[in-house]
Amino acid sequence: MGARLRSLHGTPPGHDCDLYDRHCEHLLVRTVATDEHPSEVVGTYRLLTPTAARMVGGLYTETEFDLVRLARLRPRLAELGRSCVDPGWRSGGVILMLWSSLADFMVRNRLDLMIGCASVPMRDGGYAAASLWRQLRHSHLAPIERHVLPRLPLPVDELRCDLDVEPPPLVKGYLRCGAKLLGPPAWDPDFGTADLPLMLDLNDATDAFRRHFLTR
Repeated sequence: MGARLRSLHGTPPGHDCDLYDRHCEHLLVRTVATDEHPSEVVGTYRLLTPTAARMVGGLYTETEFDLVRLARLRPRLAELGRSCVDPGWRSGGVILMLWSSLADFMVRNRLDLMIGCASVPMRDGGYAAASLWRQLRHSHLAPIERHVLPRLPLPVDELRCDLDVEPPPLVKGYLRCGAKLLGPPAWDPDFGTADLPLMLDLNDATDAFRRHFLTR
């Protein structure tokens, strides 16, 4: 997808790997093996718990954002990353399975806050990302005590930001569950994306999220 990968030594060519991967727990959705086709991974999430974050020295999100205002929340905070669904399996079932397992994981580990970076492609020069930030900050911005600052900000004040932009499916899904935007986007030049910092507080999750994923 045009990304400049800076993977760890020994990583196979074309694969993205960083120092956080080995400390994370990884959710996988696999197909059922048949006589004609072996089992395949069709969906993934990686999760970094507070204990693992202390071991590795912090969260991946901290490489893109200053999280000083979230310091007191760290014991309750799990980081989500590497959300990926195979193109042939994007009808909705796989992501629902991932989110169901994610909810179980949070309850099991007595965690109630999820944080992560949601990427918006910048093939248009960043106009869509700037416009999306302008839209969402009026409707989905978190309280100021949870705001974070990008280390390499997308220059939103220098970009056209009046486009009518539809959020990417993953961002839209998080917002529907009750996630909040923590601040303006960071620019990731290696992946050619603008990254939005999002947090979902399970205590503030929508009724639909609770009904589908937290009621057992």
